[in-house]
Amino acid sequence: MAESNDHKPYVSANTDMRELSFKAVFLGVILAIVLGAANAYLGLVAGMTVAATFPAAVIAMAGLRPFKGTILEENIARTTGAVGEALAAGAIFTIPAFLIAGVWTEFDYVKSTLLMLIGGVLGVFFIIIVRRTLVEDATLPFPESQACSEIVKAGQKAGSGGAKYVFLAMGLGGLIELLKNSNGVLLVKPYIKHVFSLGDSVVRFVGIKKEEIAQAFTGRMMIESPAASAALTGVGYIIGPKYASITFSGGVFGWLFLMPIVLFMSNAMSQYTEFASWTDISSSVYDGIVKPIAVGAMLVGAFWTLYKMRSNLIAGIKRSVADMKKSGVSEDTEATQRTDKDISFGTVLIVIGALIIPLIFIYKAFTGGFGSAVIAAIVMAFAGLLFAAVAGYLVGIIGSSSNPISGLTLTTLLIAAVLMVILGVKGDPGVAAVLGVAAVVCCVAGVAGDMIQDWKVGHILGGTPWRMEIGGMIGVVFAALTLVIPLALLHNANLETGGIGGEVLPAPQAGLMAMMAKGIVGGQMAWPLVIAGMLFAVALILIGSPSPMLIAVGMYLPLHSTACIFIGGVIKFFADKVAAKSKPDENQKSILDNTGLLIASGLVAGEALTGVLTAGLKAANIELPKLLGLGKGNPWLGIVVFAVLAYVLIYYPVKAMREGEAEILKQ
Repeated sequence: MAESNDHKPYVSANTDMRELSFKAVFLGVILAIVLGAANAYLGLVAGMTVAATFPAAVIAMAGLRPFKGTILEENIARTTGAVGEALAAGAIFTIPAFLIAGVWTEFDYVKSTLLMLIGGVLGVFFIIIVRRTLVEDATLPFPESQACSEIVKAGQKAGSGGAKYVFLAMGLGGLIELLKNSNGVLLVKPYIKHVFSLGDSVVRFVGIKKEEIAQAFTGRMMIESPAASAALTGVGYIIGPKYASITFSGGVFGWLFLMPIVLFMSNAMSQYTEFASWTDISSSVYDGIVKPIAVGAMLVGAFWTLYKMRSNLIAGIKRSVADMKKSGVSEDTEATQRTDKDISFGTVLIVIGALIIPLIFIYKAFTGGFGSAVIAAIVMAFAGLLFAAVAGYLVGIIGSSSNPISGLTLTTLLIAAVLMVILGVKGDPGVAAVLGVAAVVCCVAGVAGDMIQDWKVGHILGGTPWRMEIGGMIGVVFAALTLVIPLALLHNANLETGGIGGEVLPAPQAGLMAMMAKGIVGGQMAWPLVIAGMLFAVALILIGSPSPMLIAVGMYLPLHSTACIFIGGVIKFFADKVAAKSKPDENQKSILDNTGLLIASGLVAGEALTGVLTAGLKAANIELPKLLGLGKGNPWLGIVVFAVLAYVLIYYPVKAMREGEAEILKQ
């Protein structure tokens, strides 16, 4: 159902206003690179990313204000900048899987960049085909687009004061990361690992009879404190107390329930006696037993998410096919207004076709065979076009923050893996081809969802579609050219903890993709454990768990990470409780939520960018000066960190709500 003809954009279609200017694009490119790197870090650490539309909008307004930027220039800067986060979301779910699966020993810059570049540009062009139908459909609420457009419109009247929350929070997040950085400045130890003994009687009680094992372990247990992390606390605040608690419950189940059972069973313990310490043993059990169980649960959780959305998915597929049939009509005969002009349909088809050709050669480099490469490219093209349209439709209903990218990508991965097995492409070549297909589709789905959200904002504001589409492509290109750099720096800087896929950078979705590709194509799946995890997820579904996927991700992540996310959710709970005493109306509640969102996003970006920067310094063998001569850091200062974060995340949003100080956030 198309929207009524009564739609009037904020800027009239007849208004001639600066839009696709150098300053707007330049700021957008900087935002795309920065937000892409920040979300790459966050995705590797926490298994999730933070939607960049809101902070990009606020920063664009603040950045262009001194240069007398127009609202349409701000729109272009936001559209160009926000796509960096979307591409990062697609990349970190799949590109690191090449390392985790053992296909690569280090990042291949050329192949990684080409996969992201082609996937990102295809995401833009695939969603152009159905842009008009989606943004003009009055039945699609586009909740995040509507909220962002109101923020931008309010900012034209009230100024850009809200940007101070983002920048100050970025500074705080960066400072906290610097103080716990092991590259030299180490004042705050991130978290505590404490091993305590339960006594010999407990060992005898659980039936461990081997004397050497009893002497080595004496019923030991390890307790970890929450990580003193601004980024993870911000994530917990953004997703709220409910989902932060669900994520932490997965950590509790994996680390405090499964681990003790495994470690106190004599047969399981005996195979790990070669290790020197209890922490080494627990890490080995985590990697060898708990992770495969979590992967099985994530697998079912991803498909359960898609199943719950089946009505919307089916409707999206049907309407997407119908929309694509209509899209061949020449726009020049129908749309003469500036606000209706897309890049021509002919150009869209030419670009899509041109991008498929180099992709075939990339897949041939993976598989070694031309026929299998063509099949892989066909699978990618079909799945990419379909899932781009589906992602756009789902974003119109629930927003890009809930875009089920991992579920769509996993579906593609399984199809590609089965086809590789049928074609006889096995081993590392087959795994590489499967991950290559998944990487492109993942980037397509992520970028398509983000683009349609930003184009809906532009539709409301009166932006020119073809100019926004060009802005999106520019953002994709620069983000793709630079994203491998922070990924490689972070991996190399954390090799002592396993790099990507290790304790510091667990990358749960990439681990899932790697294990599924290796399991199906390479026959290396720990099927009994994976099936156990799948059955666990089925049990969660049967008892009505709201999110089996989040519980599975919580099992996969280190306990100190999920505990920190939980604390962020608790802080959000108390912020709402404090605000409730003032009995806020809907407008005041919106100010509270948006101010908190900007502060939390700033904390995430600040820690992430500092983490990438210090990883670069470490790679260059540049050690930061020791702070006050303190060597190993004090773990108890983490309490101070949480106290400061709690103060900032409660006081300032509540203050903004009560006094109306969040100028651009008034609605």
